[in-house]
Amino acid sequence: MEDLKSRVAYLQGLSAGMDLEKESKEGRLLSSIIDVLGDFASSFNELQEAQEQLEDYLESIDEDLYSLEDEIYDGRPGMDDDDYMEVECPRCGEIVCFDRDIADDEDVIEVTCPNCDEVVFVNDDTYASADEPELIEGRTQAEHDDDL
Repeated sequence: MEDLKSRVAYLQGLSAGMDLEKESKEGRLLSSIIDVLGDFASSFNELQEAQEQLEDYLESIDEDLYSLEDEIYDGRPGMDDDDYMEVECPRCGEIVCFDRDIADDEDVIEVTCPNCDEVVFVNDDTYASADEPELIEGRTQAEHDDDL
């Protein structure tokens, strides 16, 4: 951002070197334009600093959350890996963990990837994973193979 400020300062120097009268129409216009550009450069610099501070703060919160998750989920007594299912997302490869009881639930429940919102598991018998081809109703397997 210092580049923008230095460029505006350069324009101010050029303007001063043009020997335009400050009270002429052209002099007032040029001076006003350069002032507005200076204001934009300052505002942009402030926004960039605020963005950097926000990114640092967000990174700090993310690290704290990661530590908290480790404390809660790793140190939990009576927590078995058998209580949870792991499914790999076919789109982004993220490992999605969810309660194994979802598979036995009577209501239809879709589990989505928190990273890309792809459906990774549905607890009904009609769901096929991304690795398995799904047949369109009314078509035979041979017709499906011809399309490939």
